[in-house]
Amino acid sequence: MSQVALTASSRRSGRKRASKSGATWGSPGTYLIATVLIAICIAPVLYIIIGGFRTNSQITVDPSGLPNPWVFKNYADVLASQLFWQQFTNSVISAVSTTIGTVALALMASFVIARYDFRGRNAMYSLFAAGLMFPLTVAITPLYLLLKNMNLANNLLGVILPQIAFALPMTVIILVPFLAAIPKELEEAAFIDGASRLGFFFRMVLPLSLPGVITTAILAFVGAWNSYMLPLFILNESKMYTLPLGVQAFSSEHSVDTAAVLAFTSLSMLPALFFFSIFERRIVGGLTGAVKG
Repeated sequence: MSQVALTASSRRSGRKRASKSGATWGSPGTYLIATVLIAICIAPVLYIIIGGFRTNSQITVDPSGLPNPWVFKNYADVLASQLFWQQFTNSVISAVSTTIGTVALALMASFVIARYDFRGRNAMYSLFAAGLMFPLTVAITPLYLLLKNMNLANNLLGVILPQIAFALPMTVIILVPFLAAIPKELEEAAFIDGASRLGFFFRMVLPLSLPGVITTAILAFVGAWNSYMLPLFILNESKMYTLPLGVQAFSSEHSVDTAAVLAFTSLSMLPALFFFSIFERRIVGGLTGAVKG
């Protein structure tokens, strides 16, 4: 009887291990679908990057072929262009300033909403949530008129300030659960030890909410870097363009030079792509924490 029981137990444990393994690794169909979706997403990016190493004649003869031979002149010409680096600098200023402003303001607003109990607290949170449903396309005309009256047209500040405003709702929605999850006992212990509210904020709140801060910072940076419509309305000189506008202007000016356009486009999107790829796990972890919170 003991051998029968042992055999049955081993079979049950084997089935449990198999079921756990299947749940962990997933089915082949899942991997097939994921592979197809990844290929659909990556193929256009690879085509643009590799296309920059080809000549126009190669693209005309075989649009989907590989470079033969590999040509580096297209990328070298773009990197030697002073206008490209000017637009690159404008994009860096816009993206970094938007990221710092968005995270700083959202942290302060989220701290108040998450840690203080006051009348209108839920209404304030709902107001930020409603901001997610307010698209930029609806506000672009009155926003342009407002910025023009403030003498911020054709000025990077006229791009940065609205980008901060439109990035705040998502940032606040993500950060509030992180700040609300910090135990009240930890706050009371910090006050007993003599910490001020600012001291508690910088010494305890910021380190504990760092995953959410990093997530929102990355999303704000990538969103500002890829912003197109707002700079299109606000900026009207090529030297003030950010890279998305620079790509559009370059493609219009060099419409017959497809290889050069592909090279310019590749160099314009690589910083955001590289930045996003490095911190991908941070983004997923931060959003998971926000959902759990």
